[in-house]
Amino acid sequence: MVQAPVKLDLLFETSWEVCNKIGGIYTVLSTKAKTLQGQYKGNLIFIGPDVWSESHPSPYFTESATLLKSWRQSVVLPHGIKVRVGRWNVPGKPMAVLVKFDGLYSCKNETYAKMWELYGVDSLHAYGDYDEGCAFGVASAIVIESLTRYLGKERGRVIAHFDEWTTGMGLLYLKWKMPSIATIFTTHATSIGRSICGNGKPLYDYLKAYNGDQMARELNMEAKHSLEKAAAWQADCFTTVSDITAAECEQLLERRPDVVTPNGFERGFVPTGVRFDAGRQDAREVMTRVATALTGRKFDPKKTFIIGTGGRCEYRNKGLDLFIDSVMKLSREDSTRQVLAYIMVPAWVKEPRQDLLDSLARAVHKPLWNPYITHWINNPGDDPIERRLNQIPQPENVTMIYVPCYLDGRDGVFNRSYYDLLIGMDATVFPSYYEPWGYTPLESVAFGVPTITTSLSGFGQWILSSFDNDFEACGVNVVARGDFNYDAVASQIARDLRYLAQASPEQARAISKAAMTTARQAAWTSFIAYYESAFETALAHRDRRMRQIQ
Repeated sequence: MVQAPVKLDLLFETSWEVCNKIGGIYTVLSTKAKTLQGQYKGNLIFIGPDVWSESHPSPYFTESATLLKSWRQSVVLPHGIKVRVGRWNVPGKPMAVLVKFDGLYSCKNETYAKMWELYGVDSLHAYGDYDEGCAFGVASAIVIESLTRYLGKERGRVIAHFDEWTTGMGLLYLKWKMPSIATIFTTHATSIGRSICGNGKPLYDYLKAYNGDQMARELNMEAKHSLEKAAAWQADCFTTVSDITAAECEQLLERRPDVVTPNGFERGFVPTGVRFDAGRQDAREVMTRVATALTGRKFDPKKTFIIGTGGRCEYRNKGLDLFIDSVMKLSREDSTRQVLAYIMVPAWVKEPRQDLLDSLARAVHKPLWNPYITHWINNPGDDPIERRLNQIPQPENVTMIYVPCYLDGRDGVFNRSYYDLLIGMDATVFPSYYEPWGYTPLESVAFGVPTITTSLSGFGQWILSSFDNDFEACGVNVVARGDFNYDAVASQIARDLRYLAQASPEQARAISKAAMTTARQAAWTSFIAYYESAFETALAHRDRRMRQIQ
């Protein structure tokens, strides 16, 4: 493992989630940024999509009039590509270039034909967001090429890192146009593996029997899978985030990743001292107050046992079905504490509930209609969480509440970020079926909140390989989950939650301390070494290629 930072002239990282918060990749990049910025300073440039407007600006990006000013004033990019340069509003404040890529749509057929000719990428059956991802990827590659040439680094130690299939065509384009740049491709989850799971098919027991190309044809994923597979094969270094996903890549993409780069966390997101205590108190008060306004039930912020889950809106893959069933099993257990369970998963949100806002303003509360959801959504009949909560009874000792919006501090009900509420919880549960890494449980322990996850997550596998699987040892309990033990897992999670609910104050403090200790071992200052190894691998492959070209 490389210990010292690798010397680089330029380091680009391209993702659809740069300055564009959608899911876990945003957390990966935004928390990693501070460590990379400390190492590479002005040589680090993130590239993201300019999908914003004057009426809807990015809250994560601040434009600069001085950064790369001479390049912006002199460059003429093809296909109407426009750029904005500024800082990403995350710890470290790294430089970011937002790329307007719409002009690439007019020449997509020519681009797709070239990618088929050079790399065998089959775009024939493309649909949905494929065109958008490819246009952004190619536009980003053109920007990288332009910047590298302008700064005179064509033969320097330059790395372009591309995340997920949405940027894969950019990697292929750059290899075609500027092979002197070393490339890294990271798949955070294979498109076909996610699709297999999302379609209700068992992945793990049958993994060795699956052929990625065949499954892509069966599940109508040919274009995305073909692009992802080509990017993985053509990259100078191919990486993924966990051993469990490395096995998936080896089987479905037919290439074993060169380096596994587990996801770390930036401790600067967690308040300390009196700010931590005040934040926890505020979170508990607002969560219990909203619950009372919805249900009419009284919740004591000091005594209520508050649990939560969150993440991407994938009902089966993220174990949201299992969370609901585990909480229902908990409701049938003997418990002296009132339990409040929050499901914080963004959906197709419409607006905050006006009747809830009116109830929050009153001193006396009565149960509202649908007392389990905080915001109205556009598709209640098609939303699996809404349907499930509408079907089950709400027991007296357990209350489940669905928060179907991004918690960015401006949701209209809580007006707190996800982290602002996470800090107030007593436990979290992330019982994923498909989870290449698992940022949500790592975030939880960083805030001192004990968490339950499964052996099918990369984070869970890391815990099992690094600690005793015990709340007192690490603040985490990893439940063994497979393709066919759903009910047993639900029962185990209910027992774990009951254990935490009945823990003494001294036990709870010890478990919280153990959780924070675990998080410190997953800090980016430690895990960045895996990326340094990937940088060295990519440069070595680039050097061999350039010797062959010359």
